Amino acid sequence: MATQIRVPLMILSVYFLSLWTGVAAVQAQTSPDVSLSCDQPQPIEVYPGATRNTIIYCRLNNPTAASEKVELSYQSGIIDVAGPGSVTVPAGETSFQVSARAKLREPEGQQVVTITATVSQWGGAPVSGIGSVTEARVMTVFKQFSRLRVGSELAFIQLRPKVDYTLVFDVYNDGNARDKFNVEISNYDELNDEGFQLSLPLVSQEIDSLAPPEKFRVQMRTPKNQGWTDKYHSLSFKATSEYSVRTEGIANYQLQIMTIYIRGIYLPGFELIGTMMMAALAGAAISRNYIKEDDIELDDEGNFIVPDNRIF
Repeated sequence: MATQIRVPLMILSVYFLSLWTGVAAVQAQTSPDVSLSCDQPQPIEVYPGATRNTIIYCRLNNPTAASEKVELSYQSGIIDVAGPGSVTVPAGETSFQVSARAKLREPEGQQVVTITATVSQWGGAPVSGIGSVTEARVMTVFKQFSRLRVGSELAFIQLRPKVDYTLVFDVYNDGNARDKFNVEISNYDELNDEGFQLSLPLVSQEIDSLAPPEKFRVQMRTPKNQGWTDKYHSLSFKATSEYSVRTEGIANYQLQIMTIYIRGIYLPGFELIGTMMMAALAGAAISRNYIKEDDIELDDEGNFIVPDNRIF
């Protein structure tokens, strides 16, 4: 008896379940829908000469059996984007591309791009409704690049032997982000062998993008080779971007060449003689300026006569 009752109940259950599935299928057919997904784009190179472009790859998925027309809109902030204004999406998935372009020398950073998809037609008929709108967001990244300049007010200087002088060089950060720059005298050994004494008080410094130049000073003493000197020398000041070495794989550096002309005579014994002569002259001047009370002279009108205090 139980078996006879169970079989009809199972048949009825299968029947009603099939009816419910059919209703759900019909319901899906009467409601337009679309989904949107996009891949994260490659970072954008913004250095001079770069294309400054990246491609955003997106997909629209139409879960219904009828064809849909999907309107697309874009919000991109400081970045320029170009993509289709609308796409016809049959049942299933359809792909499209969006091109994003950054400005030249765009500062290092990122910008969110929002893509909105709205179903405007379904099966050839206009539609409207919240359920037919979807959006996707991707992050566009502007890569840092290194660039620098090195300058100085003087490209040529003439000095005597054994004199102290400070050379000043300007380093500019023309990149799009804060960078650290290391400096050196690239031909230091050569100049040292020639008798120069060189010192760099500051050998590295961080500089903001497009900020005023950082001044690096080179303290120098010219050679004291005995006798007459008449010779040209070249000093090579070098600045290197630390970011380029650490990240870009190729050292980005700049050189500033300064010509130094040494002309004159240097005799070690003359230094002591010169010092003694100056001391003697100073003593003579002081002694002549000292006036005793008995040496005071007055003219006929009673005015004080200033004594002659010339050394020679």
